[in-house]
Amino acid sequence: MAQETFTFQAEVSKLLDIVARSLYSEKEIFLRELISNASDACDRLRYLSLTDPMLLEGALKITLSLDKKAKTLSVADNGIGMDRDDLSATLGTIARSGTQAFVDKLSGEQDNDMELIGQFGVGFYSAFMVAERVDVLTRKAGQEGAWLWSSDGQGSFTIEDAERDGQGTTVTVHLAKGEKEFLEQPRLAHIVKSYSDHIGLPIVFVSKDGDETTLNTASALWTRAKKDITEEQYKEFYHHAAHAFDDPWMTLHNQVEGVLSYTNLLYIPSSPPFDLFDPQRKQRVKLYVRKVFITDDCEGLLPPYLRFLRGIVDSEDLSLNVSREMLQNDPKLAKIKNGLTKRVLGEIKKKAAKAPDDYAAFWQNFGAVLKEGIYEDPANRDRILEIARFHSTRGDGLIGLDDYVEAMNEGQDAIYYITGDDLEQVSASPQLEGFKARGIEVLLLTDPVDEFWIPSLGSHADKPFKSVTQGAADIDNIAAGTEAEEKEGDKAKKTPDVEPLIAVLKEALADAVKDVRVSERLTDSAVCLVAGEGDMDMRLERMMRQHQRTQGASTRILEVNPAHPLIKRLNRLAKAKGTTIASMADAAHLLLDQARIVEGEPVADAPAFARRLAAMMEKGLAGQTAGAKPAK
Repeated sequence: MAQETFTFQAEVSKLLDIVARSLYSEKEIFLRELISNASDACDRLRYLSLTDPMLLEGALKITLSLDKKAKTLSVADNGIGMDRDDLSATLGTIARSGTQAFVDKLSGEQDNDMELIGQFGVGFYSAFMVAERVDVLTRKAGQEGAWLWSSDGQGSFTIEDAERDGQGTTVTVHLAKGEKEFLEQPRLAHIVKSYSDHIGLPIVFVSKDGDETTLNTASALWTRAKKDITEEQYKEFYHHAAHAFDDPWMTLHNQVEGVLSYTNLLYIPSSPPFDLFDPQRKQRVKLYVRKVFITDDCEGLLPPYLRFLRGIVDSEDLSLNVSREMLQNDPKLAKIKNGLTKRVLGEIKKKAAKAPDDYAAFWQNFGAVLKEGIYEDPANRDRILEIARFHSTRGDGLIGLDDYVEAMNEGQDAIYYITGDDLEQVSASPQLEGFKARGIEVLLLTDPVDEFWIPSLGSHADKPFKSVTQGAADIDNIAAGTEAEEKEGDKAKKTPDVEPLIAVLKEALADAVKDVRVSERLTDSAVCLVAGEGDMDMRLERMMRQHQRTQGASTRILEVNPAHPLIKRLNRLAKAKGTTIASMADAAHLLLDQARIVEGEPVADAPAFARRLAAMMEKGLAGQTAGAKPAK
């Protein structure tokens, strides 16, 4: 087949442009990435050879070689290799969901973009930091033909027929001017020792004369004793296993012996992986059996709410049988999953107690995912609740549920909460005014998952959860938190009679609302909307509408603040002689639309809203100009 030229996916072109501007502070990282890819290719071939031993062509290894005259560095493996389609899909596109969102976040700022690219796992492109051209010669295991992929990183690549002795892949980096340091064997040996010593395959340097020198220890890191592993070695294994560039927030290295024997070397990242909220919720921990790589997509190894974990689990007892269905139905795997889950949650709990400020950053990154376990995993629900943290109206950091219950006001018999899309927005919700005035703490919940775990839990420490946007507030019998708040609460109780206005609003709004009533929860705002007792929470209904699972908005209860100047004025108009329902209709609908807007809901009839607002402004301005003195 003749050489064919292809254009990079637009997202790859932008990525390569950023890489070309020396994205990484340490260019030598490119070699680590190429070695990691070669190691993965060998692992995958070893897995396939369990059922087809003929695929193996000698001992698996990674070789480095130099050609100083041609100014090239080659990284070769005898792993699984690629065919033409693999080359196009793997090296021509970023083949993961959320690609455009990933590219939109690329800013050109070194620290930020390095973190994003690490999360996305496209380290191969780092070779273009030091290369004026990269060639990839590859032959897929079990196939005869080989292929050559080549690109200068300027927007296109070529693929053509080629020849290669044996399966595997050779990446040849044609070094750019000024990158001569990577043509020296001692420099390469130092890089391998620093970044890739943990690789379980021999990394061999082949001299021009054919002499071979092994550059790494070539033993799986997780098989070594903790005392023999440095912090830097742990970090570099994380970079290899996770294809990430951040440092781990926590490292968990354990060997379990007994009825079941297994080793885990797990990491919690310090930055959220890019695919954390992918709908498939796949975990990325690699499963080994007796040091043989099996899969990095084992559904039964960890629960979905721990999918942010990276690393490996190596079992001595699981079968090497390659049938994924048989593996996932193996009761031994379920026991490993149970043991890992308890250990991870236990270590997180210890960290939360020892370093609460550091833990707050972890919760910001992964709290929304962990909360999925509250309703998905009843067996570990209490463990998750112990480490769950929440924002609240107290505003002094995060709080746990036990701390909330302990600090509840006298007479308070429920855990109050409010849900929303944004912390700043939900903190300013009018439904919170009465609670703030009386010093009653309210949890501020802004993750979509909050709409699901709260109903499944129902209560905590015998205290039911109660939404402040649902049903009556019923806070008059709760003691205020401070003397100042007590006065504010007393002030709120001294409310004028607004029954005339209530009657007018009910008639004017008719079926647009479920009811109109005086509010116990408002102190500053004029009106707000609340769901009726037993009705669907307003935010949950909004989410359901967005996913087209419900049709239209339910009618809500409109609550009015009798102490607000606008409500007092409207009440006087409602009592005035000659006032009719028709004359109050515009004001009534504007109040309802105001409440909808504050809730983030669209107004029911935008043209009617604009007409009413213009009419009310005209009346107000007419009143001002009528009393104004004429200009001289």
